[in-house]
Amino acid sequence: MISFLIKNIIRGLLSLFGVATLLFFLFNLLGDPSRMLLDQREDQEQLENIRIKYGLNLPLPVRYINYINDVSPISFHSTDENDYSFLPLNKSRITLLEREVYLMVLKLPNLKNSFQKNDKEVSNIIKETLPNTFLLAISAIGIALVFGLLLGIISALKSNSFLDKGIMIISTLGMSLPSFFSAILFAWLFGFVLHKYTGLSMTGNILEVDNFGEGTRVVWKNAILPSIVLGIRPLAVIVQLTRNSLLDILNKDYIRTAKAKGLSTYVIVKKHALKNALNPVITTLSGWFASLLAGAVFVEYIFNWNGLGKEIVNALNYSDLPVISGSILTIAAFFIVLNILVDISYSIIDPRVKLK
Repeated sequence: MISFLIKNIIRGLLSLFGVATLLFFLFNLLGDPSRMLLDQREDQEQLENIRIKYGLNLPLPVRYINYINDVSPISFHSTDENDYSFLPLNKSRITLLEREVYLMVLKLPNLKNSFQKNDKEVSNIIKETLPNTFLLAISAIGIALVFGLLLGIISALKSNSFLDKGIMIISTLGMSLPSFFSAILFAWLFGFVLHKYTGLSMTGNILEVDNFGEGTRVVWKNAILPSIVLGIRPLAVIVQLTRNSLLDILNKDYIRTAKAKGLSTYVIVKKHALKNALNPVITTLSGWFASLLAGAVFVEYIFNWNGLGKEIVNALNYSDLPVISGSILTIAAFFIVLNILVDISYSIIDPRVKLK
């Protein structure tokens, strides 16, 4: 287990290094970031001040090294406050031969400050918005898992029946609908046309300011529509995977033996078939959970949900590169962690799977 974790952590860090490198060169080759910040109102003095402030006056290779140094968990940082790569240390300054030195530190990624939000730290922006995106993703996965397994089991047990074909048609339709189209459709239908009956709104956040503007209140109903929309596609995939995997398991010899012993269909499915049919579902579930963090971009924007996805769209509109970079790296890190957890869960659910 220890060897497995070490190897996968190393692979994960190399993957994050690749993502960080791609992000850096992608955004730096799009144009001068300092001009993106000032739009059409810049003058030469303002441009120079911006470049110095954010280290954009440095050569591209130096900026790349500084960027990787900032996002790396193990890095070197200067003790000089005038250095772009300065990292505050909870200790007295260290000098060597009357010169400032660089210290190796173990830290969380230093994502720097937003270009647009009054120099607010990107890590704080992510801390404020990521929980809301997590809430949507977990709700969507919960909806997809409960109804996907239920419909998949029914479809497998009623194979080739009218009910089975109806479920398959609906699940295929669910997979083919893009999230942004589903979001617009659901917001219009249930939040506007049927608002009188559903009580749901087209837009809204989990926390809203009260009528007196003196505090906030939790409004759970605002999470219903975006959670359902976000859960449609994984639900459709889980239905088909559960059906196909369960049909394959039900044709195994040990299932025939269980039937010959007189066990009921409920007991056979619950204690023998379903557990062994869950591996492909778990794989899809983990992938979809990470994908929902990224795929929530359109859904959150349409429903005006204050999450990381909406923050990414706003950052793209204003060329806020630190926010975009930090958000994408965060999502990539969750992809990697979830993949490791899924591999471990295989060995727990199915003893035949060994971690190597």
